[in-house]
Amino acid sequence: MIKHLARLFTFILLISVVNTRAAEIKSIGVPYIQNYPKSVYNSGNQNWAVAQDKNGIMYYGNAEGLLVYDGRYWQKYGLPHRQIVRSVATDNKGNIYTGGYGEFGYWSYKNNKLAFTSLTSLIPSKAGLTDEIWKIYVDKDRVIFQSFSTIYIFHNNKITTVTAGASLLFLHQCGKRFFAEVLGKGLYELVNNKLVAIPGSEAVHGVLSILPYKGNQFLLGTMANGLYTFDGKAFSQFKTPANDFLKTYQLNNGTRILNKYYAYGTILNGLIIIDEEGRIIQQINKTSGLQNNTVLSVYADNNQNLWAGLDNGIDRIELNSPLYFYFDKTGKFGTVYSSQIFNGKIYLGTNQGLFYSNWSAQGNNYFDFKIIPNSQGQVWDLSIIDGQLLCGHNNGTFRLLGDRIEKISSLNGGWTIKKLNSAPYLIQGTYNGLALYDKDSNGKWKMLTHIEGFNDPSKHIEQDHKGDIWVSHAYRGLVKLTLSADFRKVISKKYFDEKDGLPENYNINVFNLENKLVFSSDSGFYTYDDLSNRFSKYNSLNQKLQSFATSNKIIAAGGRRYWFINRGRVALVDFTQPGKLPVQSAPFNVFNGRMVQYYENISRISNSIYLISIDDGFVIYDTNEKGQYPSTQKLPAVLIRKFDDITDKYYTISETGTTAQLLQIANSRNNVRISYTLPYYRQGRTRFQYYLDGYSKQWSDWSVATQKDFTNLNSGNYTFKVRALLDNALQTGITQLEFEILPPWYATTWAWVLYFIFAAFSLYVGKIIYERKLYRDHKMIAERLRYEQEEHRKHEAEKQERKIAKLQTDKLQAELDSKNRELSNSALSLAYKNELLQKLSDELLKIKDENGKKLPSDQINKVQKVINEGMNDERDWNLFEKSFNEAHENFFKKLKAQHPELVPNDLKLCAYLRMNMSSKELSSLLNISLRGVEIRRYRLRKKLNLPHDKNLAEFLMEL
Repeated sequence: MIKHLARLFTFILLISVVNTRAAEIKSIGVPYIQNYPKSVYNSGNQNWAVAQDKNGIMYYGNAEGLLVYDGRYWQKYGLPHRQIVRSVATDNKGNIYTGGYGEFGYWSYKNNKLAFTSLTSLIPSKAGLTDEIWKIYVDKDRVIFQSFSTIYIFHNNKITTVTAGASLLFLHQCGKRFFAEVLGKGLYELVNNKLVAIPGSEAVHGVLSILPYKGNQFLLGTMANGLYTFDGKAFSQFKTPANDFLKTYQLNNGTRILNKYYAYGTILNGLIIIDEEGRIIQQINKTSGLQNNTVLSVYADNNQNLWAGLDNGIDRIELNSPLYFYFDKTGKFGTVYSSQIFNGKIYLGTNQGLFYSNWSAQGNNYFDFKIIPNSQGQVWDLSIIDGQLLCGHNNGTFRLLGDRIEKISSLNGGWTIKKLNSAPYLIQGTYNGLALYDKDSNGKWKMLTHIEGFNDPSKHIEQDHKGDIWVSHAYRGLVKLTLSADFRKVISKKYFDEKDGLPENYNINVFNLENKLVFSSDSGFYTYDDLSNRFSKYNSLNQKLQSFATSNKIIAAGGRRYWFINRGRVALVDFTQPGKLPVQSAPFNVFNGRMVQYYENISRISNSIYLISIDDGFVIYDTNEKGQYPSTQKLPAVLIRKFDDITDKYYTISETGTTAQLLQIANSRNNVRISYTLPYYRQGRTRFQYYLDGYSKQWSDWSVATQKDFTNLNSGNYTFKVRALLDNALQTGITQLEFEILPPWYATTWAWVLYFIFAAFSLYVGKIIYERKLYRDHKMIAERLRYEQEEHRKHEAEKQERKIAKLQTDKLQAELDSKNRELSNSALSLAYKNELLQKLSDELLKIKDENGKKLPSDQINKVQKVINEGMNDERDWNLFEKSFNEAHENFFKKLKAQHPELVPNDLKLCAYLRMNMSSKELSSLLNISLRGVEIRRYRLRKKLNLPHDKNLAEFLMEL
């Protein structure tokens, strides 16, 4: 007993602390491995258990607690005392069961957050729990927890304990049966809450795995003695090559995959996958891509991904895939630029030289790459032509002869070499133009000549139906060459650029697609028209290729299929179906960013197998193995993982989108973030589209973003809808989440009740106030009516008075007009009188006596004096002035008051100007000349200080 316990504790210690070194075992056929290091999941190193729930979410028993991964987000949850989580299991109700030291229970959503419920309080007081829970199994409506001392069965909210009187190793579920090894006694079966011994099992020790085998048999994996089979009666050693491996590197756990294979994790050397005959199919360790060689747990999920919980990290191994990887983890041969399989050998052209290893078409290849002597340097191209393997090298071109090379050209930089359509020659693009090759008398290819007349770098070359050679270079542009009849000289060349219909002059490459030249660009594919000598977009091809319309490289795949490569993204396009153009890219998403940019290489090595060069090795793609890629029905649903309040600080409202309760958010916290994911773990390009019912007008654009913020949402009910698109082909259904932004406090139901009560009270009070006001208004209206009647009478009286005043005013105005006319007539009479007197004065001077002599001056002066007195008689003016004042309301008084410097003659002039007299009339009235009138007017303006733009007569009339 003590011996067995010692072995048990030694085993546990070994699991916990062993540091391993990867064995130098080379293998091909390693599936794609996705590494999740500690820096990604941000938790403890060791991962003791793996499980998956009905929604596709992954759970890991981690050294720091329960680790949750949904394909996008990692979350960590700790047990009450931060114990290591040793075991994990899930049920169909959404519960996650975990166990650790002195603790086990389940996680479920409470208040929309994942919370732990301990079940240890249900353990009978005599049993207790003082050790680790290593295994958990969900068996219909019961859950079985197992430690090294006791089995705890949780059923109907009660716990029943089962012991064996000795220490247990591990409990194993195999179909509907449960087995456990009792140390020192052999294998037992759990039947009706009792452990029943299995006869003949005493010789089998350290059972760490029991899996279904052929028929009703079982396959047992042991700690130190390899594999056994059990047919229900007897145990037999399973004699297989895998046994030695498992004994040497110490089997630790196992799982059945794809219903016919078995994956076993080891302590010292990763894991192996064997078939039902015990043959090793794959060996996967640190050398081939695992992060660590100590496999603490293995689990096959519902998409046949194999998860490995490691001593340091988590790895996902993509099984059932047509892709098999070989990695150069040691940097032995560098970056692969070209590859071929020829005469039982695989050749890799790299930046360091040409390497080779043996190749078996039957598989089980264990490579030992060696460099071919004198091949050091950059290898650009490996091409098999007429049964000869040619190597385009930085230092020239070589023919491969097994494990040695033979130089056939000294021209540097053999980028590409192809057969001419119209002659038995090869044409090669090099650093400095084109080279021509011919066969010698032994049928071996040799360089014939460097083609004269063209020395540009020639990375891509193609021959068109007319025999012309098209050459393209990423930076030198596109050129068409016409060769001489013997192909030794360029007789004409034409460069093409934007003016010929191309979108630009850079990154234009030429390829042969279905015996038609096409030209790639960053704007899509173009074709060339011989008649117009111009390029045009190849719209029919571009539309069908979708995101691969801007591919920078096309490689023939055989059988009217072609590889399209768009900056490291790869698709296989089938041209065999008329009217259709299937674009298959999902299996090749693992290559994204892993191919040598602008030097991508895919070689066809058989009818169904391709060798694809990647940065640190190569990949074998077998088209006969399609792999399981989900149909629309098999895609998991999009999961809404978080609902966060982001108003002023981040606060998680819900950790699940499947809550039965309507999420209600306070109006003051109406800024939210919704996070979502597709729990699909294979490599693929996943994009999402969302729609918020009650907010959005249409579905959003497809985006890789896995969360969306909504700010300042109005109160009301909302439904968030989201769906996913995988690899532009497969679309999921719609996942919904309903939530409500509560109204502000002043718009709540209670607020509306208070508003109603207040409104009713207000109406009642308003009614009383209104009635009182109505009484007051009645009295006021009566008083107002009397007042208005009085006002009406006053208004009528005033109206009559205004009419009388208007009549009086009209009468006065008429009288004023009459007086003005009289004044005008009087002034005109004075003017006429003065004119008449002036004429008499003038005529008097002309009078002569009977002798013809002028009259004596004394007689003339007497008469002249009388005339002058008549013209200057002030009585006429005084009479005029009196009448003028009566008509114009003391005009002279106002004028004198404002301008006291005016003299009588100025006043006369002002009066006559107010009456709008002409200068001629003024001259007669004032008995002065017209010049004198202008002088008098000028002087008057100065006395009145009138501006130049002001009319004198208008000023006086306005006074």
